[in-house]
Amino acid sequence: MALAYITCPTEREAVKISKHLLGKKLIACSNISPIRSIYRWEGKLQDEKEFAIMAKTKGKNFEKIKIEVRKIHSYKVPCILNIDAEANEEYEEWINREVK
Repeated sequence: MALAYITCPTEREAVKISKHLLGKKLIACSNISPIRSIYRWEGKLQDEKEFAIMAKTKGKNFEKIKIEVRKIHSYKVPCILNIDAEANEEYEEWINREVK
């Protein structure tokens, strides 16, 4: 099992990306949370509100997820992370049924 962590500028975009990935059966579930991101961009310090997607998936789907997110994400350089995860058996079985 894996988690895909993706940051978005708006909740609307996070929902759009989540529904897109769900529709492609690349993820089984998406949690969207408001976050505050502080980072350097083009030499300037940024302090922004964003929304983070934590999507449950299979590790083998990460490359496809990156491709799909890049197609519709508004950022020039989106954050798309793959986090290896372990789950209880029942939850992992559900993930395996829901995801290609």
